[in-house]
Amino acid sequence: MAARSLLIRKTLATVLRRDSAALGAPAAAHSRGLHTFTLPDLSYDYGALEPAISGEIMELHHKKHHQTYVTNYNKALEQLHDALPKGDASTIVKLQSAIKFNGGGHINHSIFWKNLAPVREGGGEPPKGSLGWAIDEHFGSFEKLVQKVNAEGAALQGSGWVWLGLDKELKRLVVETTANQDPLVTKGPGLVPLLGIDVWEHAYYLQYKNVRPDYLKNIWKVINWKYASEVYDNESS
Repeated sequence: MAARSLLIRKTLATVLRRDSAALGAPAAAHSRGLHTFTLPDLSYDYGALEPAISGEIMELHHKKHHQTYVTNYNKALEQLHDALPKGDASTIVKLQSAIKFNGGGHINHSIFWKNLAPVREGGGEPPKGSLGWAIDEHFGSFEKLVQKVNAEGAALQGSGWVWLGLDKELKRLVVETTANQDPLVTKGPGLVPLLGIDVWEHAYYLQYKNVRPDYLKNIWKVINWKYASEVYDNESS
């Protein structure tokens, strides 16, 4: 168990470095050789996902919440950059949780925006091709997958995420949940996120109040299965 935990922590560190650059916008600056991250642009307007998700929620979620994760991630990385040459072990250890939380928040939200699309651009269209076949094989049907994701997401205590992922080691699709802003990789180094749904209250409360199941029911109307299919094809080939 200790060896597996160490492997996951090392994998998480690698993913945080790699995916922050890949999923976020290009670096805004290089201060003393330090790579910094910026808030990624959306490919659609804030109101484009209505009525499933209101424009007000999208703007607050993107401009306020995600921006805060990016800001705090950069701050923690800068502090780590300063602490490492000094051998300041106490500060380095203290920064690990901030890097995991804010780096995870940046990674998860960058995936989340790509998992969504306006109806006029194909949002809500069921998955086709190899991913559609894999869903039928591993869950019985697309409808059963939706039921499972909704049930897992609704049952998640507190804040977190519900994921459809590809387990590259077992070569099968899985549904997992993660707490807070933990990326899917914290559940296993071989897990690749295809679809992540944010079930923090800030993702739905202004519109759906405390009725998370209604949010989960309606978000499928704007899920971008084209993006999930592209990731699946690339990672399963």
